[in-house]
Amino acid sequence: MEKDIDFPISRRGLFAVGAAATAGAAVSSADAQTAPAAPAPVAGAGGTTVRVMLTVNDQPRTLDVDTRTTLLDALRENLRLTGTKKGCDHGQCGACTVLLDGRRVNACLTLAVMHQGAQVTTIEGLGAPGRLHPLQAAFVKHDGYQCGYCTPGQICSAVGALAELKAGVPSHVSADLTAQPLLSAEELRERMSGNICRCGAYSNIADAIAETAGVRA
Repeated sequence: MEKDIDFPISRRGLFAVGAAATAGAAVSSADAQTAPAAPAPVAGAGGTTVRVMLTVNDQPRTLDVDTRTTLLDALRENLRLTGTKKGCDHGQCGACTVLLDGRRVNACLTLAVMHQGAQVTTIEGLGAPGRLHPLQAAFVKHDGYQCGYCTPGQICSAVGALAELKAGVPSHVSADLTAQPLLSAEELRERMSGNICRCGAYSNIADAIAETAGVRA
């Protein structure tokens, strides 16, 4: 016959020890859940510098920029071409429009390192006092500005829009996507709709672009 085992702890003490152990485990689990996780290591937290070669306004330029630098900041901060304006910095106002390989882009939405070897034209490259671009002259003639902050982007965008029309690129209002789009006031207004003028000089801007394009606004 088996003998009773003599435990050195009472039944009541055993329950007390078990309850304490369970409570301790619950506290440890809660601490593990509420304690902030250790931050994952970030590679290159200080930024990585890359050499970028561009042709800006027909001049070869070499820049050493952080990989996070937008084309807008590279033009303004590195090259001191401050004609290109920083408006919303979200691609919604068009103040930063430049011509990139002949096509208009919002410079705040693209990184400089993405355009190695590209051709960039800013408002400074379109014309200068004494040799204005036809659109610049038309903006002056028709008073297509008030504060002037959006004007560089408006002009660069208009140059790009007229090039699109000439190349046969359709817009949202083009009736036939396979035909040459009409050079009309409606087309020009649609293509310039991404450029905001907070002063509300839209009618004068439309007149300036229409005259340059050879249509009635």
